[in-house]
Amino acid sequence: MTSAHASRRSLLLAAVGSLAANQVASAPSPDQGRVLPRVRVALAASQSLYHLPLTLADRLGFFRQAGVQLEWLPQESGAKALSQALSGQADVVAGAYEHLFGLQLKGLNYQSFVQLSRTPQVSLGGSTRSGLAWRSKADIRGMRLGISALDSTTHWTASQWLRRQGLTGEDVVFVPVGSSQGVMEAMRSGRIDALCNPDPVMHWLEQKNEIRLLVDARTLQGARQLMGGAVPGASLFAHADYLQQHADRVQALSDGVVQALKWLQTAGLTDILRTVPSSHWMGDRAIYLGAFEKLRESYAVDGRVRLEDVVHSWRVHAKLIGAVGAKQMVPERTFTNAFSQKSASRWLS
Repeated sequence: MTSAHASRRSLLLAAVGSLAANQVASAPSPDQGRVLPRVRVALAASQSLYHLPLTLADRLGFFRQAGVQLEWLPQESGAKALSQALSGQADVVAGAYEHLFGLQLKGLNYQSFVQLSRTPQVSLGGSTRSGLAWRSKADIRGMRLGISALDSTTHWTASQWLRRQGLTGEDVVFVPVGSSQGVMEAMRSGRIDALCNPDPVMHWLEQKNEIRLLVDARTLQGARQLMGGAVPGASLFAHADYLQQHADRVQALSDGVVQALKWLQTAGLTDILRTVPSSHWMGDRAIYLGAFEKLRESYAVDGRVRLEDVVHSWRVHAKLIGAVGAKQMVPERTFTNAFSQKSASRWLS
């Protein structure tokens, strides 16, 4: 074991060892009895690190303090979460930025109003069970590649990786397996040969030597290498009509997220364990913390979306989907920084 690995392991074990026997509950709010307006939020992989800022804002009471109460609508994929919004069952979606491109192409005016992360925060690994080296096109062709769902960030990230290998989606078999812990059984049973999913699932499989990492879109450097530049990650988005008609609720959501992002910048490993429910750890606190450490830099800093990142992301995405009418898609219409700008001035100044 290298000194760097030993040092990291010591930090993780120290954080685990210092955790109090009873997990600390969310901080009580002084207006606990007040009835707050409710917002229905649809999201996939609700217990994953992909949505850590939302988990923290909820557990630490930031949303309630900002004046809003959330009703979580967990789904197995971002595509299903989006369907809930389109059917009117959800007000807001927490998910991959690329969904907004498809919505705008369909003439649906949805906008991101606060950014959660600056990378796709997913990785792709090949099963070690098969003994394949996963280095040649012959290793990849015909493989059953597990993704959360078609038209999801896992699908798009895997497709971009294939494109980089000189292959297309037709060279593999995409198998929708969701994004819960059940995906590990799909890998172990041999139903899939490779998997693209968020953490901590992927980090857990990697640490247990059940997958060989093929592409990493979690870190800033890894995402830029895969995408050829910076791209936005997850965000909260809703229809423009909702943003206008319920601006106070949207502002409260933005405030809660930005406050959580600020908290993350100085949070220690023990702080994370004390705040995140144990059900999110997959039974191994050290692995959960290891996954978090890899992702820490990828979380957004102030919640604001950068136009240049959106423009680059659209160029990459348009090539993947062969977008019809691509010239009519205006990237700046996919977001507004009006809410996050105000949140940043409140919490980061």
